[in-house]
Amino acid sequence: MRALLQRVSDARVAVDGRVVGETGPGLLVFVCAMQGDGEDEARKLASRVARLRIFRDESGRMNRALLDAETPSALVVSQFTLAADTRSGNRPGFSTAAPPEEGRRLYQVFTDCLHNLGIATQTGEFGADMAVTLTNDGPVTIWLDTQS
Repeated sequence: MRALLQRVSDARVAVDGRVVGETGPGLLVFVCAMQGDGEDEARKLASRVARLRIFRDESGRMNRALLDAETPSALVVSQFTLAADTRSGNRPGFSTAAPPEEGRRLYQVFTDCLHNLGIATQTGEFGADMAVTLTNDGPVTIWLDTQS
């Protein structure tokens, strides 16, 4: 599985002008299941996201994890385009993304794992055309991939 994390002051996702998920200070997590991924990858990725030390400590250093926050929160948005293959031509290919049904299932496993770790979790709408707005804090943007 792949994830693109953005440390945010706030973020929200809307579908057809209706806000379906939002967060205050925390993480915006774009996530994509790849072909061959299973529940183990979803759980491993959720654990890495929750424990990655990218938040400031008292000294201003990135030394705290989402789990260390007073009120940990994340907005999780499915994004199959993280599977883009751009090695040839000008049009990305997405054949390495998991099929939609499996992607949806693993997206839910990932989100449930974050929630079960004590992180207040909201989501976008799987497969929908979404408008995402955010205020990147730092800016801090981190790429994670369970296959590397």
